[in-house]
Amino acid sequence: MARRPKNPAKQHDRHSSAGKATPAVRIIGGKLGGRKLLYTGHLRTRPMKDRLREAIFNLVGSDAAGKHAVDLFAGTGALGLEAISRGAVGATFLEQHFPTARIVRQNAALLGVGERCQVVSGNVFAWVEHDSLDGAEPWLVFCSPPYAYYVERQADVLGLVGKLVERAPAGSIFVIESDARFDTGLLPGLSGGWDVRYYPPAVVAIGRK
Repeated sequence: MARRPKNPAKQHDRHSSAGKATPAVRIIGGKLGGRKLLYTGHLRTRPMKDRLREAIFNLVGSDAAGKHAVDLFAGTGALGLEAISRGAVGATFLEQHFPTARIVRQNAALLGVGERCQVVSGNVFAWVEHDSLDGAEPWLVFCSPPYAYYVERQADVLGLVGKLVERAPAGSIFVIESDARFDTGLLPGLSGGWDVRYYPPAVVAIGRK
């Protein structure tokens, strides 16, 4: 007897189910190096690949130490937590998606650094208009939104970065991840300029105040 063809929709459901293996997200270096983070595998989170995160922290170098990390569009929180692993004194995470923000809190607790982390569940663009960071430490700011934002919400992204550059203490560092559709020449001026590196499809601009 001929076998009935499989239902493509059911095949898709099976492969996208909770049983599907998801790539591990881990801390790469520092005191917490090798520790794994919780990650649901949801596409909206888009965690930065290990090789790109490692390249960024190689460029930042030992300057992560003593900074307060600001992880915008935080996803799993891997960037801010990596900064803490490498000597940052604390971190503020901005994540609009409530379930994902909960994952960031769980990851901070899992690594034993929950008391040094603040997780804000809200819109990043609204937050920058009404809130500010306490403390005198220089910032290490990570801006890694969905790449589409650089096309659909370019003015908002530039406004966000501009406000943070204006408010940041001297000695702060900014890490902006985009793709090739964004003109990094539009970024606000910094005394140290912007060091732009290409890791296709990512473009990373690092600036120092």
